Amino acid sequence: MITRLHERYQKEVIPALTKRFNYKNRMAVPRVQKVTVNIGLGEASQNIKLLDVAAQELGLITGQKPVITRAKKSIANFKIRKGMPIGCMVTLRGERMYEFLDRLTNIVLPRVRDFKGLPSNSFDGRGNFTLGLRDQLVFPEIDYTRVDKIKGMNITVTTSAHTDEEGRELLKLLGVPLRS
Repeated sequence: MITRLHERYQKEVIPALTKRFNYKNRMAVPRVQKVTVNIGLGEASQNIKLLDVAAQELGLITGQKPVITRAKKSIANFKIRKGMPIGCMVTLRGERMYEFLDRLTNIVLPRVRDFKGLPSNSFDGRGNFTLGLRDQLVFPEIDYTRVDKIKGMNITVTTSAHTDEEGRELLKLLGVPLRS
């Protein structure tokens, strides 16, 4: 089954980007490759239950089982040893990725308090976009009464664009509300 956003990409975005950047081949048009959702919990080194709850909530939000991320190095000031669980992440691809992006732009972001659009300078120089959310309560899948601790998350949209301009145009055409 093809999602609404994927269909929009194929019917509207590809012709618009081809016209704007003069691509000779349809395969040269930038596309969204993956969406990575990451929750970092430094406090998980003291209380492992926090990580289980965060992983469960991230699974509800994305519809995919998260991977527990572990510390690469020991950091004495943060009381972290190498190999300790410190967060969880999900990498979405294919139709699930388009479904998540559609829900993010049309349902979740309008629920963010005082939302005026996403900053258009959050690109990394290679056309990839990263945004941070302060709490998980903006997602309708999360039950407000069961939340014990507010956890923020980073969402990275990885594209095949070569420049920030191409990536910005791709996300604008997909309906991501970027500030100009």
